[in-house]
Amino acid sequence: MKTAFAMAVVALALMIAQASCAHSQRPVLYLNDHLKQVGNDQAQAEIDECMRLATEYGADSSSGGEVAKDTAGGAAIGGAVGAATGAVLGSAGRGLAAGAAGGAAGGLARGVFTSDRKDPVFRQFVDRCLREKGYEPIGWR
Repeated sequence: MKTAFAMAVVALALMIAQASCAHSQRPVLYLNDHLKQVGNDQAQAEIDECMRLATEYGADSSSGGEVAKDTAGGAAIGGAVGAATGAVLGSAGRGLAAGAAGGAAGGLARGVFTSDRKDPVFRQFVDRCLREKGYEPIGWR
């Protein structure tokens, strides 16, 4: 029963991870003369192109690795706390398992909610690419 609950928590966290990946940050452009001239559709296509180039030339670091590290770190910390608590209460093994599951879920959730933040080098690459095309990036959302 407890294993099924833990599996359900992990499945829910993975669904949240997939939903958060659908909304990745993108640059916001200042409404200058160039943007007025080409229009929003063309600007969005050029943002896509600059983002593709940034990834192609190695300026994009994978956030998947960071999510995995957060999950593993959470499991390790949760396991240690759970084992210590379980030892005091009489069941170190059960405490370890419960703590590791809870810590992993917490680490996964942390990683998921921070994974859409683009790497600073990636942002700089895209911003420069856009400036060279005549746009004025003012931030990311």
